[in-house]
Amino acid sequence: MTARYDGQAEWYDDYIGPSAGTNIPWIVDLLGPGNGLCLDIGCGTGLYLQAIRSTGRTVIGLDRSADQLRRARNRDHAPLLHADATMLPFAPGTFATVTALWVSTDMDDFAGLVKEVARVLLPGGTLLFYGVHPCFNGPHIEPRPDGAMIIHPTYRLNGWHKRSPWWREGGVRDRVGMSHVPLPDLINAFIDAGLNIDRVTEPLENSIPSVLAVRAVRA
Repeated sequence: MTARYDGQAEWYDDYIGPSAGTNIPWIVDLLGPGNGLCLDIGCGTGLYLQAIRSTGRTVIGLDRSADQLRRARNRDHAPLLHADATMLPFAPGTFATVTALWVSTDMDDFAGLVKEVARVLLPGGTLLFYGVHPCFNGPHIEPRPDGAMIIHPTYRLNGWHKRSPWWREGGVRDRVGMSHVPLPDLINAFIDAGLNIDRVTEPLENSIPSVLAVRAVRA
């Protein structure tokens, strides 16, 4: 089965790459100094691999798109794995850290992903989720020219959404589609997986936050 991001690697890098640097200081700060193995789920073209490594961790990238991984190999020397994040090919307790950056909008089963992450984390290991804020960024949000937003009554519809007329033409979601995880479902995914949430923040300090970060620890 062809991955949604196959055939998009060069375009994705050019489109998303310039904004990655804005998020890196937040991701590094939320991770803090560390060591041991870190699995970067949905690593894409490898935009954040070096930033994760700078915290002292040994990073391994994983993505379902072979095309994205091809681009990542040209960028970074980290080990890279072509696999499904909801069926991780690792033994329980393999990783001290797992990062899941910008993945909730691309997953058919976000809760299943978090359960798999909990399985492969060491006791005391950390999961950092950093991605789309489900309240203010999603298929139900229509941006207005004045910076305000219209919230459509589709917020509670979990899962894949059909294209809406207000989606940015030619953007990522226009090209590959979008899954939506309402805020309670997103937070409950961590709780149901047995993880203890120790930090929630809305990075970038925009007046209307577009990003949500959740850091959780396996007991």
